[in-house]
Amino acid sequence: MVIALVVLVVLLLVVIATQYRAYRARSSSLELIHRKLKDIIEGGTSEKLLVFTDDRALIPVLVEINHLLEHNQQRAANFLKMEQSMRKMISNISHDLKTPLTVVLGYIETINLDPDMDAAKQKVLLSKVHAKANEVLQLIRQFFDLARLESGDEPMPLSRIHMNDICEKNILAFYDTLTVKGFEVAIEIPDKPMYAWGNEEALDRTLNNLIANAIQHGGEAMVVGLTLRGDDEFVYVDVWDRGKGIHELHQDRVFERMYTLEDSRNKSYQGSGLGLTITKRLIEAQGGTIRIHSKPYEKTVFTVRLKRIAFAA
Repeated sequence: MVIALVVLVVLLLVVIATQYRAYRARSSSLELIHRKLKDIIEGGTSEKLLVFTDDRALIPVLVEINHLLEHNQQRAANFLKMEQSMRKMISNISHDLKTPLTVVLGYIETINLDPDMDAAKQKVLLSKVHAKANEVLQLIRQFFDLARLESGDEPMPLSRIHMNDICEKNILAFYDTLTVKGFEVAIEIPDKPMYAWGNEEALDRTLNNLIANAIQHGGEAMVVGLTLRGDDEFVYVDVWDRGKGIHELHQDRVFERMYTLEDSRNKSYQGSGLGLTITKRLIEAQGGTIRIHSKPYEKTVFTVRLKRIAFAA
């Protein structure tokens, strides 16, 4: 009986000692985790939590903490990038507003300094003031358009869009201008109707911008094209030209706000750097995508993809 009690006491002591060691090991690991987390947070580094442990209960916790750290670090990086983009945008917009306003003030000062200016000359200067004032107004409108699109405050209503009609309408709106300038116009729109989910006003603005962009930057080759095509899931609109194009290194950045590389296409609104950004936001608001493929002086294609409606309802 005594022997049995001694054995039981020994076993209990072993269990207690084992649990105490496990407790001390876990406490040590938790202290290490706390210290390292504090260093990472206070230092604002992109480090991960590296703690070696055999504690199976702690391993999944460590994995999730690292996921959380990675998520927060990515959000911080995105915020920093957005902040830098906003600063650049404000700086560029300030510059773009300052230039026409300076011209406006110059014209007005010229008129004020010459009270005897003849009516014809005064009319010419006033027309220039009017044109520059419209540039400022247009820039302000585009800035607020982008802000509204990015805020998502106003959901874009979607409906069934007859893509053949909307493509024909927008390319024909430029047809006279193109033919007068001597452009070759390549239009490929199938006879079979294609329908997609979209917003007619937003698509008009998108195609108008892309076609005008192709004319502006593809002028050297004197050819502009529009192709409508589709598969079982999507409808695609390609707007293309054979101009100077965009180098491969910069193609991923042309849709960024205020990306105004000298050779980029993101200048379609008086050099504001908002044109292709607004276009991209308009397409994304319709559940679509836009991408670019460019080989300078060979072919530059902007492709809009929208969800297809397989048949007319």
